[in-house]
This record gives sequence, C-alpha cells and structure tokens, in this order.
Amino acid sequence: MPLDKFVLIIVCVMVAAGVTVWLGALLFASLEVPGVGIVLIPAALIGYVVWRVIAERVGNAQEDHYDGMDN
Repeated sequence: MPLDKFVLIIVCVMVAAGVTVWLGALLFASLEVPGVGIVLIPAALIGYVVWRVIAERVGNAQEDHYDGMDN
C-alpha cells in the first residue's frame, strides 16, 4: 500500500473518531447524562466492530482451517 494512501486512511479515521466523540459529547451534554455516559459511544462502536469481525470469521467458509484435514 502506498504511503500517501495509508496516511490518508489514518487521517480520515482520526477525523471520524474525533467528530464522533464531539457529537457524542454534545448529545450527552444536552441530555445532562453523567460523565460516565460519554464512554458509552466509543465502547458501543468498538463492540460493533468486534461483533462484525466475529460474525465474519464464523460465517466465512475460507476461515475454517480444520475443514480440509484428514482423520
């Protein structure tokens, strides 16, 4: 992967994460949720990514390493 493409991806991810946290902070401030509530948005996003990775690995036939083994 070219370096400029890699840097662009990293910058886009960092900006998206910052905007997400900023919007979450605005939302929780408007709802007067305690400070612990602001941790829920990043935790929910990480949980969703983990869920998608697990679902992809369980449902993908190419990831089944034991399927072609002889007994």
